[in-house]
Formats: sequence, C-alpha cells, structure tokens
Amino acid sequence: QVQLAESGGGLVRAGDSLRLSCAASGRTLSSYAMGWFRQAPGKEREFVTANSWIPNSEYYAQSVKGRFTISRDNVKNTLYLQMNSLKPEDTAVYFCAASSTLAELINYSQTKINWGKGTLVTVSS
Repeated sequence: QVQLAESGGGLVRAGDSLRLSCAASGRTLSSYAMGWFRQAPGKEREFVTANSWIPNSEYYAQSVKGRFTISRDNVKNTLYLQMNSLKPEDTAVYFCAASSTLAELINYSQTKINWGKGTLVTVSS
C-alpha cells in the first residue's frame, strides 16, 4: 500500500500562486491514478483533480479548471498541484489521493482511496 505525505500549504493572498507536493512511498506512483481533494471548514471533502499515467488522462473540477494544474514526476515519486489565481474560496485542507483507477477518484469511492493527512491552504482576500 502506498503512503502519501503532502507539503507546501500555507497562507497566501488572493491572486497568488502556490504549489503543493505529495511524496509517495511504499509503491511507485505509476501504479496508481493520483488526485487531489479538498475540504473546506464545515464542508464535505470534494474532488479537485486527478490524473492517470496509462492512459494519460486528467480531470478537473469546474471550480478550478484553468487555474490549477496536476502533474506527477514518476522518477521522484511525487505528485504536484500548481494552484494559480487563488481565491478565498480555495481555502481548505488539501488531500493527496491514490487509487487503482481514475474512475474511483472521480467518483469518490472512499473505501478504495489511499489518503495523505492533508496540508492547509488559506487564501486571504
């Protein structure tokens, strides 16, 4: 089973950029579909973006499309989330996720997803 550790969160201003990282251990990233979810205070955890290595596909929630970019470095065994033009409504704990298929991430199949512990992103107005 893969272990995931997020980093890179912090306090930024609206319009700023931030890059999150997710270091994987125990298994190689290329074995998994990988994604990011977020949970804002008082809200349910929601899907942000995900990609698969084979086939090379990626999906984004409408709320982040055009602003966020998911990428992975299979050599470094690390997943990234580049977040641009941040808004106060992007404030949340961001979780890295791994699953066997892209569909399991997109459909939020909770019992089949491996989670990191999360990193907090706070966007001030």
